[in-house]
Amino acid sequence: MADQTEHTRKHFEGKIPEETRQHFRSAREEFRKSMEGMLPPEFMEHRRKARKEMLLAWRSMIDASLERMEERTKKA
Repeated sequence: MADQTEHTRKHFEGKIPEETRQHFRSAREEFRKSMEGMLPPEFMEHRRKARKEMLLAWRSMIDASLERMEERTKKA
């Protein structure tokens, strides 16, 4: 993920002025903080746990796919 973020940052270098990019970063961070301020802490905790569960679900799907690929390779 960090590599993707770095790639995205480099993609816009020279195309969008650094001052503008910094403004967008600050605006995004302030927007995130304002949303957290409006929503109850329980919501934020539930959202975090739900995101984790979705990532675990994707992990299990990927693991199952890899296992099927390995089984096919062994049979061949």
